[in-house]
Amino acid sequence: MSTEISNESGHAVDEVEFAALARYVLDQMHVHPQAELSIIFVDVPAMTELHVRWMDEPGPTDVMSFPMDELRPGSEGSPSEEGVLGDIVVCPEVATNQAREAGHSAQEEMLLLVTHGILHLLGFDHAEPEEREEMFELQRTLLLTFLAGRGGR
Repeated sequence: MSTEISNESGHAVDEVEFAALARYVLDQMHVHPQAELSIIFVDVPAMTELHVRWMDEPGPTDVMSFPMDELRPGSEGSPSEEGVLGDIVVCPEVATNQAREAGHSAQEEMLLLVTHGILHLLGFDHAEPEEREEMFELQRTLLLTFLAGRGGR
C-alpha cells in the first residue's frame, strides 16, 4: 500500500503515525496492498475553498474525502481490487477546536478524522441512522484497536 502524506497546514503533523494508521485501517478492511491513498493536511482558507466548491457549504470543515477508483473493502483471503483509493483532506485547525470541545487531543481527533475519511473512500456513509451506526461503530473499533496496538500513543 502506498500512502502519500502532505502537510500544507503549518501545523505539526506526525506523518509516520498517520501512515501507520492508514496501513492498519486498510489492512483491516482487506484493501489490496498496492492501493494508493493520499492524506493532505491543509489550512483553514484551503479547506474553506474546498468545502464551498465541492459541498456548497460555507466555511471550513474538519475532513473531506475524494474517492478515485471507488474501491470497496475486500474480505479475508480476497482483497479489494488494486487501484487509487483517493484523497483525504484534513484541516488541523478545525480538528484542534473540535478536540478541545470533545476533551481529547488534536492528534486523536485527526486520527479519528483520517479513519472516518478512509471509510468514506471505501463507500461507507452516515446519511441514514443505520448507516451512521455501522460506520461510527466501525471507525471507533478500528481506531481503538490501532491505538491499543501502538501502546495508546
